[in-house]
Amino acid sequence: MPPVGAHIQIKGGLAKGGLTYTDAVAARAVQVFVGNPRGWRLTDGDPEQDALFTAGCAERGVPSFIHTPFLVNVGSPTEATVEQSIAAIEHNLRRGARLGCQGVVVHAGSAVGEDRYEAALRQLHERLLPVLEAAPADGPRLLIEPTAGGGKALAATVEDLGPYFAALEDHPLLGVCFDTCHVWAAGHDLSVPGGMSATLDAVEATVGPGRLGLVHVNDSLDECGSKRDRHTTIGAGTISGGAYGTGPFAELMRHRTTAGVPMVVETPSLRDGDPCGGHAADIALLNSLRDAVDDAAA
Repeated sequence: MPPVGAHIQIKGGLAKGGLTYTDAVAARAVQVFVGNPRGWRLTDGDPEQDALFTAGCAERGVPSFIHTPFLVNVGSPTEATVEQSIAAIEHNLRRGARLGCQGVVVHAGSAVGEDRYEAALRQLHERLLPVLEAAPADGPRLLIEPTAGGGKALAATVEDLGPYFAALEDHPLLGVCFDTCHVWAAGHDLSVPGGMSATLDAVEATVGPGRLGLVHVNDSLDECGSKRDRHTTIGAGTISGGAYGTGPFAELMRHRTTAGVPMVVETPSLRDGDPCGGHAADIALLNSLRDAVDDAAA
């Protein structure tokens, strides 16, 4: 059964705030930022909070993940951006190893300019592959998250992961973070019966078995193929807005590629004045879909 959790709020400290939030929403998997998600400043963290967070996750049996800053783009034509991106990835991998995280999520990035796709892939090979080769084999995996498809994206559709992984020589530390809102925005129709299953099949066909390391479970405010990344509450968006309802998310919970793979929601956390009510409700809904699948199988 996939453990379901959330991107948690850590106000007050990684352990003090983060673990309190984890318990409040009944998260069985967590994702965090270890710095400003919209800045380049890298911090070493609080050793005491780090140790308590690691111990708290272990006690709860909760797998943890780090999400790199949104500015990271190894495919950028701007050298300063590439340098800062590599520094951020290396830093997050080190923090992830210290925190006992299973993976570090990074957006696939963009070539930015016209006719730069091949050049951007070469940059991945030249700049990011050495980072993977220097990383410890028992450390967190680097999980590539396809984006919604705007701005000369290097990987938006599932099939785009093929050349992306090839540029990094299919390194064993590479994995995939599958975001339901992103793949929907990139053009994969998840709203029809079998749509989610076919897309997950395509992930495995493209990068091979065992590469799926994390799932971001989000509904979308926009239509399929919109190339817009706007998450919303599960059951309240366009992925689940058709006749199939929450069927796509039930398919997600029962697909063979997601067996045991942690899932986190990145949906609105506030509901009815409760600062964590949205996440708690989305986690409960996904758990109910998972349990319904298990009951049917039994």
